[in-house]
Amino acid sequence: MKFTDGYWLMRPGCTARYAAEVADVRADEDRLTLYAPVKHVAHRGDTLNSPLLTVECWSPAEGVIGVRATHHAGSVRRGPEFALPGASAEPSGKVRRDGSVVELSSGELTLRVDTAAPWRLEFRSGDQVLTHAGERGTGFVTDAEGRHHMVGQLALGVGESVYGLGERFTPFVKNGQTVDIWQADGGTSSEQAYKNIPFHLTNRGYGVFVNHPGKVSYEVGSEAVGQVQFSVEDQSLEYFVVHGPTPKEILTRYTALTGRPALPPAWALGLWLTTSFTTEYDEATVNRFVGGMAERGIPLSVFHFDCFWMREYQWCDFDWDAETFPDPEGMLARLKEQGLRISAWINPYIAQKSPLFEEGMRNGYLLRRTDGSVWQWDLWQPGMALVDFTNPAARDWFTGRLRTLLDQGVDCFKTDFGERVPTDVVWHDGSDPERMHNYYTHLYNQAVFELLREVRGEGDALLFARSATAGGQQYPVHWGGDCESHFNAMAESLRGGLSLGLSGFGFWSHDIGGFEGTPTPTVFKRWVQFGLLSSHSRLHGSKSYRVPWDYGDEAVAVTREFTLLKHRLAPYLQRAAQQAHATGVPVMRAMVLEFPDDPAAAALDRQYLLGDDLLVAPVFTDDGTVEFYVPEGTWTNLLTGARLTGPRWVREQHGFHTLPLLARPDSVIPMAADDQRPVSPWAENVELRVHAFADGAERTVAIPRSDGPGEVARFRVRRDGERLRVSTDSEHAWQLRLGGPEGPLHLFPAGTTKAEIPFAD
Repeated sequence: MKFTDGYWLMRPGCTARYAAEVADVRADEDRLTLYAPVKHVAHRGDTLNSPLLTVECWSPAEGVIGVRATHHAGSVRRGPEFALPGASAEPSGKVRRDGSVVELSSGELTLRVDTAAPWRLEFRSGDQVLTHAGERGTGFVTDAEGRHHMVGQLALGVGESVYGLGERFTPFVKNGQTVDIWQADGGTSSEQAYKNIPFHLTNRGYGVFVNHPGKVSYEVGSEAVGQVQFSVEDQSLEYFVVHGPTPKEILTRYTALTGRPALPPAWALGLWLTTSFTTEYDEATVNRFVGGMAERGIPLSVFHFDCFWMREYQWCDFDWDAETFPDPEGMLARLKEQGLRISAWINPYIAQKSPLFEEGMRNGYLLRRTDGSVWQWDLWQPGMALVDFTNPAARDWFTGRLRTLLDQGVDCFKTDFGERVPTDVVWHDGSDPERMHNYYTHLYNQAVFELLREVRGEGDALLFARSATAGGQQYPVHWGGDCESHFNAMAESLRGGLSLGLSGFGFWSHDIGGFEGTPTPTVFKRWVQFGLLSSHSRLHGSKSYRVPWDYGDEAVAVTREFTLLKHRLAPYLQRAAQQAHATGVPVMRAMVLEFPDDPAAAALDRQYLLGDDLLVAPVFTDDGTVEFYVPEGTWTNLLTGARLTGPRWVREQHGFHTLPLLARPDSVIPMAADDQRPVSPWAENVELRVHAFADGAERTVAIPRSDGPGEVARFRVRRDGERLRVSTDSEHAWQLRLGGPEGPLHLFPAGTTKAEIPFAD
């Protein structure tokens, strides 16, 4: 929110007060409290009739420093609050005082304050100043309507770029943007977002998490071009500065504080197919789709039933439409006999025609207005109401209906919606309506995920969620929402996914082919490539089907080839998933995350790293032309064997069966022998693809477990001159291929624990 009129003036009706200096400081062993008047105090009379801000500083975890600035401390805080599972009960900071200078240090991060100088909170790493809150960095503003806003500003350095703030489809680098952290169902072509996260990081070694679940308004190098400003309508503003210094270390610390993603089941890595949204379908349609995929040699892992598995006007009543699906248990059993998992669409709304509406209203399970009536409107579903997840009984009632579906054979849920949440309401637990607007989705997804974890087990719980807020990364997977079916929408979806990955979310997907409209065969085939080189892959549309044969024979071939490729990459992808689970580093990584010291990587948003070692540059053109950046070293196209040496920009033209899929220099990519399913005995006859190994290079490759964290085998690969040496603890036969798909292949029988082969680069 903008408060100023240019640099010198305030907007009409706005009055600002900023911390000017430190009048007093209370320094404990591990905590600072600063008392900051909003004007210079020259004599005792200046202490009268003027605000005094209380600024508390502490460390909830190593490498993280919290700041809470408060104007009036007597305001009622009704919640909700973000859970911080990584906040330590033991002090993580240490205070040191030297004359007028007082410092709070945690790990390599230090907050420095000179109490004898004008107001300045300086965040340092060693001798380097990362950022600071200066002249207008801490304060409050009252606007023309009398609303009270707490405001923070942190300085941007020359060339400093800002990333994150959730799944945003606007330009990838957020500098120059106004961003409101406010859940909305705005599609992928607007400034609104389904997943709003009050966390950003920069390319200068730190991130900032604003610990406020309600609306947070950001001016990112916009109102004040050298500052990131964030404000909340409240009497207090709390934020955490998170040190890296690398972007990966920032995400690791941030997700340790707010929660790491669960590890999705490996079966979810395969291809998902849906009924689409408003298309006509019944069991015969489903069988035609499933049978058609099998006939065309396209392995399918998950089948998803979208909204109309329930009767129209009755979403949600969680009962199958008996006319369309007369035998749901039998149908699901027949699908599962073919090796499929089942996903079902749900949302947290109860339409008036649903028999659950009267039951929910009678028992107080539905959100109410201030006059005690149930909140309703006709957008989306006629007369729909919201389940009040702050009521434990309502939560149990809602999840109880889902238990029935799990008993019938459903494996996971697409938790749609959760963004359009009103503020003129009263929550069961007394939560503040403004703060609950964003937080509602967290309670919704948490309730469904915890049910799945209880019923299906720790390693088998999985959502396909659209909305989220901070901490929502704990309940994967998330998908990108409603996009159009053209190349621009494909590119904006990727921007959103990369932005979400830099906001702490490890797993992300999107509707292959686009949701609204019908893609051209060219767009469909290019989106298939992109989708099957994402962490999770789902064919889904709105008014048209996404079965490949509707887009031509070549679309069938492309879908088959890239599905088989993803199955072969399953051990590599599962290892990346384990990393996301353990560290918070996403499977799909913006280039700046992997190459923070390369200036050319700072703004790249049309390519990404898939795991540690594969660079993907989707094609966004009709003629197959693609421009992409190759970082330093010699990179090998996994599909063609072609080599590219960077750093440099490259322009190539690709048919529909290839794209830039480049293996990193000195990388070893494990590929499963079985290309027909995502979960197989990955260590048996695993193929190790060795790429552009320099003399002296050494890599350790773990073959992960398919049923949880950990590994089943490990290979150590080292080049010594003209010899490549491999040692392993694997008990299985294995293979080693040098270079691309046509490179020399070496076979090793079971029990081979050491091998040495000639290396010809």
